[in-house]
Parts: sequence; C-alpha cells; structure tokens
Amino acid sequence: MEQSKIWEFFQNDSNGVAIAFQDNARYQYIASKITDGMNILNIGVGRGGLEKILVSKNIKIYSLDPSENSINFIKDEFNLGDNAKVGFSQEIPFKNDQFDIVIMSEVLEHLSNEVLLETIKECHRVLRSGGRFIGTVPADEALNSSLVVCPGCDNKFHRWGHVQSFSKTRLDDILNTKFSKVIIKREFFGNWTSLNWKGRMLFLVKKITVLMGFNGSGENYFFSAIK
Repeated sequence: MEQSKIWEFFQNDSNGVAIAFQDNARYQYIASKITDGMNILNIGVGRGGLEKILVSKNIKIYSLDPSENSINFIKDEFNLGDNAKVGFSQEIPFKNDQFDIVIMSEVLEHLSNEVLLETIKECHRVLRSGGRFIGTVPADEALNSSLVVCPGCDNKFHRWGHVQSFSKTRLDDILNTKFSKVIIKREFFGNWTSLNWKGRMLFLVKKITVLMGFNGSGENYFFSAIK
C-alpha cells in the first residue's frame, strides 16, 4: 500500500480534501499550546489548516510534507517561501536545535516501525534544549475496522493509510525513548460547526463522557514531550 497515492488524493484532489480536512477543532486546540515568538515546525501539512491559524497569530511557521503539490499550495497560500519544504519526517531537512516546537498531528499512525523510531530521533534533533514535541494520534484504534479492498488489484489497506495503533502506554513508551516529561491526554475534537442541534447534543455528551474517563471510538491522544 502506497501512502503517497492515498495522501495525494486527500490533500490535493478537491473531492478528497472535502472528505479529509474537517479538523478545525483539532488545529485550534494545538494552536492554543503555542505562543508568539516561537519557531514552529509542522510535519504533515494536510491542506494547511494549522498553518492558516498560526500565520494569523503572527507565529513563525515552518512546514514539511512529502507532497510537492501540498507544499507548493501552502507556499503560495501563506507566503512561506523556503520555510516550507518537501521531505520526510525520518530525514528532516532543517538544522539541529532550530525549533521551539515540532508538531506532528495525525501523522505518526502512518509510519512503519522503523520510520517511526527514526522520526522520533529526528524530531529530538531539530528541537532546541527544552523544546516541545507535540501532536495527536487516534486513540486505541482498531485498524481492521477501517480496512477496504482495491477492486482493481484486490489489495487490502486501511482507508486512511494507518499502519500503527497507539494505546496510551505504547505511545508513552515510544516518546520516552528520546524525550522527558511526557504528557498524554485523551481528547474528543469532533466538528461542532458542521453539526445540527441533535448532533451538537451528542457532541456535548461525548465531551462529558471523555472528561469523566469513559473511553469510546473517534477519540485522540494529545501528547506533549520535552527535549
């Protein structure tokens, strides 16, 4: 299964973009963790939703993504110039100790075991001492529940290209290989603005149950770790 084909569709085809990127609540949550004057690297840009928020807050943002089309789009959309680069998380094309925060939101679940471990090392390398690695992953995802089959070749694959499932313990163990002061919090982001009144009632119930410690589907782990 080629991740690049899946994400070229979701990031750059108008139909795919409409399906994939209804993530403003998650982006707003992450942006709330960032203050003015910081150098920020966002790895895995999607359609630039987080960049849009951070640029509006006058935060210096750098971006990295394997898709040349996606990088060219956000370069033009947000005037990022050379701050936006095509590349991979396991070989980050930026200097040592450059960033105050590195963000990977809904990205780690797409990486193989080998690439995941190299990515953790690279994020550690480009962060300054005391810098933070933050992001989100799906919480306790049952990968088989999202399997689909290609009608052309019969290959089975996860519809979003996920190859990793993270429990809180597993995520904590991985982050602690390079980072300290790891914090992991279960969250439900949802998409409040697109819901009708009934959907908003269910949204509020879901939020309350997560706060009370009752776990369900469609939730995420937010993580923060210190170099």
